[in-house]
Amino acid sequence: MPVPGVLPVLLGGDANVYGMARSFWEAFGVRSVAVCRRALPALAATRLLQTVVCRPDLGCDAVFVRTLAAVARAFPARARLLVPCADDYALQLARCQSALAAHYRFACPPPALVGRLGQKPGFAAACAAQGLRTPQTVLLGPGAPLPTALPFGWPAVVKPADQAAYAPCRFAGRRKVYLARDRAQLGAIAAAAAQGGYRGGWLVQEYIPGPDTALGVVNIYCAQDGTAAWAVQAQVLVQERTPEGTGNYAALLVEPARQDAALLAALRALLQQSGWRGFANFDLKYAPGGEPVLFEMNPRPGRSSYACTAAGANLALPLAADLLDGCPPAAPALRPAVWYTAPWGVVRRFCPGRAALQRAAVLRRRGRGRRHLLADGEGPARRVWFLLRQAGYWRKVGAQWRAGAL
Repeated sequence: MPVPGVLPVLLGGDANVYGMARSFWEAFGVRSVAVCRRALPALAATRLLQTVVCRPDLGCDAVFVRTLAAVARAFPARARLLVPCADDYALQLARCQSALAAHYRFACPPPALVGRLGQKPGFAAACAAQGLRTPQTVLLGPGAPLPTALPFGWPAVVKPADQAAYAPCRFAGRRKVYLARDRAQLGAIAAAAAQGGYRGGWLVQEYIPGPDTALGVVNIYCAQDGTAAWAVQAQVLVQERTPEGTGNYAALLVEPARQDAALLAALRALLQQSGWRGFANFDLKYAPGGEPVLFEMNPRPGRSSYACTAAGANLALPLAADLLDGCPPAAPALRPAVWYTAPWGVVRRFCPGRAALQRAAVLRRRGRGRRHLLADGEGPARRVWFLLRQAGYWRKVGAQWRAGAL
């Protein structure tokens, strides 16, 4: 049922914003406003956004505050919810929350906490306190010499240590995460990123073997009173297969029976003891022995988090309950669902787990599948864009296949 008094203001310009705007549309029948430095094609021709405010200089805190204050003044009669949808915006909101508190309602931890849990040492320490394992990691500072040997051996997973600095960098072969076979390949990755403008350090992590279906993602919402009952876990079916999408998820399966109660309890305790507020997103992988290994925590809903909404846990509801009604959200009542952003044929071709794929295919046939970037009610322009995107995805996958990269 429409709730015209609510205005979601979403910080970001990518597919995560589309998923969050779709969640608000499905929950309340309201269109959102996106505020970002640059709008990516994922927001093209959508009816879910009433406006997109683009400011290339939004990284300046003073511009950030002025821009958001102007948006608030443009909608004086609305209850404005401010939702960060990317790491850098989450940190910026944490820095500027006192200046924006008069204009918006939002859930936000202090900036020092965002920084601590967003960096490997602080996150690893918080996990260790809850008995959770994280990968062994070597931190390479900016300009540091490359290691000849690693304590955990090669291959190694390589990630930028400063995600906020890495986000605006563009270069050939750019990925969210890399797999380096040896020192030479690590050097090539660092050199390419430097040419794209990245000057930060690198995390070189222990590689946890196993198929894509051993990967998982958890989204948790921490209310203003510190409780964290709202939590959803999803199993990865397959990771993205396009070069720019590597490290992101192409399809997820959410099943009530496959919620890891012990893991979720430990993650809730981690957030509650740290004093977290708002959304937190965890990436993990189950090691061959069955132990979950936590990779990172993002201070916002994940890029694939619309999977929660698809499974009956609409992302907009805990925000509205907590920030508008003052009621801590309860644990969601989940139903099985499959979320996918790649063409279904790509999911079917590359998913390594036949049993999980079969369950997902059955759900999709029963109407429990959700294509991430095409909501019901979108107009012809969005549908044409979506079809062209799907065709382009197939072309990229085909090129990767012919090049022997898949």
